[in-house]
Amino acid sequence: MARPRSDSPLLFEIVEKPDFSVETRAMAQGLWPVAGMDEAGRGPLAGPVVAAAVVLDPARIPDGLDDSKRLTFDQREALFDRIVSSAIGVAMASVCAEGIDDMNILRASLEAMRRAACGLPVRPKLALADGRDVPPGLPCEGRALVKGDQRSQSIAAASIVAKVMRDRMMAGCGRLHVQYGFEVHMGYATVRHRTAIDLHGPVARLHRTSFAPFRLGAERVEE
Repeated sequence: MARPRSDSPLLFEIVEKPDFSVETRAMAQGLWPVAGMDEAGRGPLAGPVVAAAVVLDPARIPDGLDDSKRLTFDQREALFDRIVSSAIGVAMASVCAEGIDDMNILRASLEAMRRAACGLPVRPKLALADGRDVPPGLPCEGRALVKGDQRSQSIAAASIVAKVMRDRMMAGCGRLHVQYGFEVHMGYATVRHRTAIDLHGPVARLHRTSFAPFRLGAERVEE
């Protein structure tokens, strides 16, 4: 006899969506404004790491906020406009490829988040950072949230802003360096990108020469 099929959702089918509960608890403790911080571009071989800090208006939180990696291009673009127009404060900052090579990608990511938090038009009392590390030198208390872009709407908003801004920057690089196709892969180590590097070499001040394959012996650098 066949076993009856359960109508309960399986654990792996449950998709966690970010909410405003972390921020609400902080507000109850007198920690307001609360900024969410996230970065985009830790993995690519080229381009900057870009961070954003966002202070959402609790009365005007855009619908559909989520981890930017779980959204389509069109969804991110639409949410970017709604975040910028409705938030109390939005700031962006970046660390270039040379800075990444000098300080390593983790420190560069944290530094970009610090700069973004310091650039907000309002001074936060608490900054929530996606990941395990709190950026040093914040202008306020900082807390790290693992998978924060899937838990906090403020961090999710920051992840969207950072991703959209970095994608736009890499699209601009693609128009300048047409043989690399940066507008398609945003500098990630795709087959097309690696093939372009083999054919043309890395681009000075754009490729991260501390990353493989460059540190393994690539010599030619396009100016």
